[in-house]
Amino acid sequence: MKPSIDRLPLGLVPIGFVPTGIGQAGLVQKLTTGIAAPMSRSRSLAEARARSERRLLDRLLRSPADDPERIPVSGADGCPINVEARGPADGPLVVLSHGWTCSTEVWHAQVNDLARDHRVITYDQRGHGRTPTGAMPLDANTLADDLAAVLQATVPRGRRAVIAGHSMGGMTVIAWAGRHSGQVRRYAGAVLLASTATDRLIADVGVVPVPEGLPWATERIGHAALTARVSAALLPQWGFRYVAVGPDATPAQAEFCRKVVNSCSARNRALWGAAIAGLDIRAALHGLTVPTSVLVGQADRLTPPVHARRIAQVLAETGHLERLLELPRVGHMSQVESPRAFTAELRRLAVLSARSTTAAGRRHA
Repeated sequence: MKPSIDRLPLGLVPIGFVPTGIGQAGLVQKLTTGIAAPMSRSRSLAEARARSERRLLDRLLRSPADDPERIPVSGADGCPINVEARGPADGPLVVLSHGWTCSTEVWHAQVNDLARDHRVITYDQRGHGRTPTGAMPLDANTLADDLAAVLQATVPRGRRAVIAGHSMGGMTVIAWAGRHSGQVRRYAGAVLLASTATDRLIADVGVVPVPEGLPWATERIGHAALTARVSAALLPQWGFRYVAVGPDATPAQAEFCRKVVNSCSARNRALWGAAIAGLDIRAALHGLTVPTSVLVGQADRLTPPVHARRIAQVLAETGHLERLLELPRVGHMSQVESPRAFTAELRRLAVLSARSTTAAGRRHA
C-alpha cells in the first residue's frame, strides 16, 4: 500500500507518485499551497524579528539613564573641556572622540552598552557640545593636544585604554599619535579609527557626483560645503539622510544624527570645516604603534571606503593593522547606524588592550 501524500514530509514526495483522485494539476496546487504557507510564515517571522531588532537599536540611542561623572580637564590655553565618565572605575577603559559637528551625545549607543562593564570616557571637542572654542588655533595640533590632556586626566598610571575616534575624532587620534608618539604605548592598548581620513578629504568625497576630468568642481563644491557659515538645519531631511547615513538607517537613527549635527553652531561648523578641509596627516599614522582596527561603511559618502583602505594599507606596512572592517549599506554615522558591529569591535579591542597591559606590567615587574 502506498503512503498517503499528506503523511509524507515536505520534500519527500516520490518521483512519479501521483495519488489516486489527484491529477497532475491538483498535485501541483496541493504542493504549492503546502510550500507557500510555511514560506509566508517564515517571511512574517523574519519581518517581526527585523522590526524587533530595529526597536532595540533605536532604544540604544536614548540618553543614558545615569548622570555622568564630570572630570575637570583644560586645554593648553585653559579652555575647559567637557569630559564625561560612566561605568565602573575599574572596568576596561574606552575613550571615545567624536566627529565634526557632533558631541558626546553621538556615543549614546556605545555608552548604553559598554558602561555596564567598561569605564567609558567621552568628551566634547572644542566648539562642540559643552566645550567652548577657546583661544587656540583650530587645527590638528590643537585636536591632538586636547586629546592628550583628556588621556592624562582619565587613564591612570599602569592602565591603558581603547582609544576610538569617529570622523574628525579619528583624525584627532591620528594627529595625537603623530604629535605625541611617546604617549601612544603609555595610554593606548588598542585603537579604532572609524569613518575617517588622513588627507584628500574634499578630493575623494562622494556626496556630489562630478563628471570625470573636472576635479576643480569637486574641490570648489566640497570646500564650499565644509566652510559655509550656514546652519545644517537648513538641509532638508532627505538631503541629510542622503549625505550622512546609509540606505538601511532607520528613521529614528537618521533623525537622531540630524539633531546631534544641528546642535553645532554654523560658526563653529564652518571654522572646523575649514580646519579639516586641507588636512594632511598621513605621516602621523606611523605613530600608531598599537593594534589598530579601521572601520568604514560601504555607503559612506563623506569619507568613502577608499580612505579606510589607504589607512589600512599604511598600518599593514608598519605591522599594526588589527583588521579592516567594511560594513555593507552603512553610511558615515557608523556608530549610530551599526551599533552592534561597532561596539563589538570596541569590546574585542578592549580584550586585546587588557592583554597588552598585563604583558607590559610583567615586563616591568
